[in-house]
Amino acid sequence: MESWKNKLYFGDNLEILRKYMADESVDLIYLDPPFNSNANYNVLFQEKSGENSAAQITAFEDTWQWSQESEYAYQEIVRESPKKIADLIQAFRMFLGQNDMMAYLVMIAQRMVELHRVLKPTGSIYLHCDPTASHYLKLLMDAIWGMVCFRNEIIWKRKSGRVYSKNSFGQKNDVLLLYGKTENNYFREMYSLEQAKDYIEERFVYSDKDGRKYMRSPLNNPDYRPNLMYQYKGYKPPEKGWAVSQKVMEQMEKEGRLYFPPDKNQRISRKIFLDEYKGQPISNIWTDIPFINPMAKERLGYPTQKPEALLERIIKASSNEGDLILDPFCGCGTAIAVAERLHRRWIGIDITHLAITLMRHRLSNAFGKELSSYEIIGQPKDLESARVLAKESEHSGRYQFEWWALGLVDARPAQDKKKGADKGIDGYANFFDDNSGKAKTIIVQVKSGHVSSNHIRDLKGVLEREKAQIGVYITLEEPTKSMIEEATTAGFYESEYFPGNYYPRIQILTIQELLEGKNVDYPRHAPAATFKKAQKVRKASGEEQNRLL
Repeated sequence: MESWKNKLYFGDNLEILRKYMADESVDLIYLDPPFNSNANYNVLFQEKSGENSAAQITAFEDTWQWSQESEYAYQEIVRESPKKIADLIQAFRMFLGQNDMMAYLVMIAQRMVELHRVLKPTGSIYLHCDPTASHYLKLLMDAIWGMVCFRNEIIWKRKSGRVYSKNSFGQKNDVLLLYGKTENNYFREMYSLEQAKDYIEERFVYSDKDGRKYMRSPLNNPDYRPNLMYQYKGYKPPEKGWAVSQKVMEQMEKEGRLYFPPDKNQRISRKIFLDEYKGQPISNIWTDIPFINPMAKERLGYPTQKPEALLERIIKASSNEGDLILDPFCGCGTAIAVAERLHRRWIGIDITHLAITLMRHRLSNAFGKELSSYEIIGQPKDLESARVLAKESEHSGRYQFEWWALGLVDARPAQDKKKGADKGIDGYANFFDDNSGKAKTIIVQVKSGHVSSNHIRDLKGVLEREKAQIGVYITLEEPTKSMIEEATTAGFYESEYFPGNYYPRIQILTIQELLEGKNVDYPRHAPAATFKKAQKVRKASGEEQNRLL
């Protein structure tokens, strides 16, 4: 049997699910589709007669706008889905009209049908959303997964402190909708010692002869059981009988788990030891997992990043070691990072090269040599596929091609392409070359079309303006002789850490060279600091695997 490789897919998750994912192959699905909780609620329902909605809802750009693609998706669902799903989608359209919310629901419906197909009969799905759309999504999930497979609406308190709102209570929660594939989905009950602190202090007030703290619990049966109406060592049974048989009672006494009151008119009680107490059973209200604050060590700067503790609870509750976890909107990769730490197999899908690059860094930084084998599918691997990506990216300002190209040199995009001119900088990377702690800068330009020496002269000007140490020009086409000559006139950067080591200030790198392994030439005695580093972690031991949150 061929050994499993974890997978990161670049591309539209609908296409990837249909092309690559086998029926009933996944044990657990977590998805957190892009959705701007801070957007004006009313804007989501505006008819698409202008650009107001798109201008205000960054999360919907390129994804959740009513368009020709939305119309095709709507018609496909109505034509090809079971009647219950088709009827619901048509009812949504009659009620909502053609707006961003309807586009969101149509796109989610398409993907939800495929996710239902790939999930095992014992599997579960967690859909992460917010109260803006959770009521619509609940109806959609009921239609696709079945009302009998609904398990929970989980409320996660993601914010603390006081939140002001002009004419309503502050919004502090997200919603997670939990469904099983069948009525036999796997689930492991979870407990929290953190939530039981007051209970422990109040109830565990006794100590046995060995100093073990315990609480006393009645052994009364809640229902009348004539077969359990026996005397035990002179103690009369409760009104409805003992909770256990006489044989079990004897075993509990042998193990020191019974408390015998001095007065035999009182009842025997059970000892529950603190060192064996799991904590309070976790309900569907999660208040003990804080949102990632700006100073948190695990924060990577990704706007929708979720805390690892949240995914750890989900993965431990609904999967076992070795199970396959799927996140079709994996963003910065929290679900797959936690799956890796907890010895699960994983598949992540995202539609931006920026996310894929960020995940590569996160996994490498967090796990190092312990990282399980994985492959990236869907990114260009040769010059021809790079040209295809560049052409496909033209309709959106070529930023997908740029993000991919920047990832080849571990550079971060300079800014959101939607917000205006890039001022001659597509990306940047930092490195350290002295003991001051102040980073040195590499600026990057990416070109997928016509190139000329004018571009290099412009890059030299940007290099001076930004006071950067090195400028990199990445090109899909071969550079001209005059471009190479112009680059040499920029001179060299001399390493401050190792004087005598020189690096060209302007470096021209072709996509072909980068695919063959060539990279930016800069002082590498200290690691680049382009992306915020994920914390180094070790994989969970067997004991940690079984620990309940």
